[in-house]
Order: sequence, then structure tokens, then C-alpha cells
Amino acid sequence: MNMDTHRKDLYPDVTASGGLVLAMRKAAKLGEGEIWPAPSTTDGIIVKTARGLVSVVPATEERLFRVRVHIPGFIWGIPGFTWEIGSTDDLGLLVEMVTAWREGVLFDELTARFRFLELDEFAGAIERGEPTSSQWADLLSTEFHRRQWNLLRCLHADEVLRDMFPTISHGAVRLRVDLFDSASRQVLVHELDGERYDVVPRAGVAGAAVWVEVPAGDLIAYLRAALNED
Repeated sequence: MNMDTHRKDLYPDVTASGGLVLAMRKAAKLGEGEIWPAPSTTDGIIVKTARGLVSVVPATEERLFRVRVHIPGFIWGIPGFTWEIGSTDDLGLLVEMVTAWREGVLFDELTARFRFLELDEFAGAIERGEPTSSQWADLLSTEFHRRQWNLLRCLHADEVLRDMFPTISHGAVRLRVDLFDSASRQVLVHELDGERYDVVPRAGVAGAAVWVEVPAGDLIAYLRAALNED
């Protein structure tokens, strides 16, 4: 029996819908920009949510949808933080869970409603701020980002800014208030000469990508104010 035949026996509901992407898109009312095939898998999918990228990969040896959450580091998937959060053989239950996850249902309610979820490690890491602190440590030790080390150290030294999730974007440092939400308040900082910095105070907001030159002495206060704006 070849793999395709075996997979059809395991997932006839998915096959009838034209594949997992189409099945999930129809059932969970996902748009094209919210869901796409997962790389390096035959039938896996990725769903974009405000709380990370949710990936679903059907097992080949048994009917089982394996679910993971990935929080990107620099750019989609390179590198980041990934947690296995459970698995189920029930497509309907899977769709309900992904929908609830996208809607921001609290972790306690999610685990109560969906018994297959295992969020202890994931929730604990989030509560301890480990993704953010690990991201800072990675950026400050990666040789590829040596040119940004002085700026990163300056930002990390501030007790407020070090709680923001950092990434590197085209040589500039991006600080984001909510690591789960790529649309949350964020700033983009580019070092000019150690005494002057170019800053986008509302990075990520459509039509707001205006660079402002800020002297070194005003940088921290300027960034704090920008990140605290309503």
C-alpha cells in the first residue's frame, strides 16, 4: 500500500475536502493570508495567529493531528521558539481549538475545553519571560549581529526596554511590546554613528514608517515614550 492510499484511509474527511489547507480554511473560516502549507512536510499546515504560528502535521502511522506553536525570532521560522502542545485524531475538535486560539481564549479555558492540549511548559515559559530573555541572549551572542551589539547592549541595559521582544530587521533593531502580536506597538532603531540614531516610532503601522533622527542622550526616553503610546 503506498503512502497516498494509506493517508486516504487515515484521513478520508481531509481528502474529501481537498487537503488539510482547504479543510481548515473552510471549517475555521481562514483567509489565504492566515494559512498556508507547512514547509518540509507533505500535508502539514501553518496558521498565523496573534499568539504565534500554529502548525498542524498529520501523522503517517496513525490518524493523529500533531499541533505545535512557533514564535518567530528574526523572520518566519529563523530561528525562534517551538512548543509541542498536543495532538488529536478529531478534525472537528482541532478546528475548534485553532479557532479558540486565534480568538485569544485564555490558556486555562483552552486546557479545560480541549483535553488534548498540554500547555504547562508553553504557558510557564511565557509567564517567566523566557522567549524574550532567550531572544536577547541569542542576539547578543550571535556573531552575525556583531554590528548591532552596541545598540543591543544599550537597549538591554534599560529595565523597561529589556522586557520588549527584540528582532533584527535589515540591520535595525526592532522592539515589540507583545511577542505574540506582530502588529503590537513597536519601534525600529538604526544606529548611525554611536551619537545619532534613526528611529521609526510607530513601526508596523501602515503609513507610519517615518524615520526620526534621535541623539544618543535622548534615545532611551524617546523609545520608552513611543512604546507606551496608546
